[in-house]
Amino acid sequence: MKAQKKLRAFVEQHQQTINTKAEIILDHFIPKVVNTKKLKGKAKAMVITQSIESAIRYFKALQRILMDKGNPFKIAIAFSGTKMVDGIEYTEAEMNGFSEKDTKEKFDEDEYRILVVANKYLTGFDQPKLSAMYVDKKLQGVLAVQALSRLNRSANKLGKKTEDLFVLDFFNSTDDIKNSFDPFYTATSLSGATDVNVLHELKDVLDDVGVYEWEEVEEFNEKFFNKVDAQELSPLTERAAERFIHELELEDDDKADFKIKAKQFVKIYGQMAAIMPYQIVDWEKLFWFLKFLIPKLPIKNQDIDTLDELLESVDLSTYGLERVRLNESIGLDDSESSVDPQNPNPRGAHGQDEDKDPLDLIIQSFNERWFDSFGETAEERKLKLISYNKSIQAHPDFETKLVNNIDNQNSDLALKKIIDEVMSSKRKQELEVYKLYAKDETFYRAFFDTMKRMSSLK
Repeated sequence: MKAQKKLRAFVEQHQQTINTKAEIILDHFIPKVVNTKKLKGKAKAMVITQSIESAIRYFKALQRILMDKGNPFKIAIAFSGTKMVDGIEYTEAEMNGFSEKDTKEKFDEDEYRILVVANKYLTGFDQPKLSAMYVDKKLQGVLAVQALSRLNRSANKLGKKTEDLFVLDFFNSTDDIKNSFDPFYTATSLSGATDVNVLHELKDVLDDVGVYEWEEVEEFNEKFFNKVDAQELSPLTERAAERFIHELELEDDDKADFKIKAKQFVKIYGQMAAIMPYQIVDWEKLFWFLKFLIPKLPIKNQDIDTLDELLESVDLSTYGLERVRLNESIGLDDSESSVDPQNPNPRGAHGQDEDKDPLDLIIQSFNERWFDSFGETAEERKLKLISYNKSIQAHPDFETKLVNNIDNQNSDLALKKIIDEVMSSKRKQELEVYKLYAKDETFYRAFFDTMKRMSSLK
């Protein structure tokens, strides 16, 4: 499966393939949108690509074709940071010829008709003149809804109608899009809350690896928020990257595990920070440090590396595009639905098993962090945690004050009281665990979170 994905990515992102798709895009956009003067001659399009590298290749391909046609209009590109492609470093500002902060305003001008993107502006971008979208990227779930909804911005003064909208999708099937939109077509509710306490656990695990020193995180944030030059920031993340690559002598699986957990921390905190009060400063600091560190952490995959010779032998002259659907109506399910919250279990590269019992994942995560030094077998440690949780669930207040309590804050207070009582009752049998619980704030927090997550699987 990984080999197939890499082979497809190689073919789809090759310049020759992109040149072909760029021609198809302009063969539609110029005669069907520009020449027909849709939206009173102001209609625009967005090209959605798989990566920043693909976006740059699309931009260059579209520019070459437009130059051959006498440059009937201008195009722009949007991406963050710098990107090296074919030995040349690119930035959004350099490619567009104006500052990155001016991209939105420039694209609104009549002479600019196409915006090429990868992730930037894919969501939250409000441009009512968008009427066509050319998709060459996997879209699913909320991202599909948000991205395609860029077209759904009203422009009454320009007479924008549903018939003016057009989507050409090189990547996704109609079933893919239907499955993405169905859960949001009518009333949609969240099936549960994302447990942000997992950030405590992720941070503890990341801290313990030793890739970064906390003083470096502090210094990075101080300089970052004082807007110092990027050249002063780079040494701080490069120092951590050097430890990751060489000094710590981490195994390939350990490197992959660290990077996966770092990405999970950034993803969960980034989503939660937008809706929860700003409370835990260390989370915020680690978030910004990891955002800049992650791109500098290379990981190896032996199975994928063996494909390089195969990719070099791919004959792109046999590549072809086939139209499989035209003007197809996608019927959506009008029943109410719910969507699942962010997975609260820390992920990693060690022994990933999609079918593994969620309870086992929770127990394994806690035991690896805390009980490895207790001289017990994995099964004994597992049974110990299950015993604690069974005592919690057997408590007379469990049903009334936890299960049937819709107030999360009161529910957590009730759970804390129940756990305190259970730990006191088992004090003599498990004195070492009780000492940790009573004196180590980090252990207490991890134990509380683990019992809470185990109880939620009841």
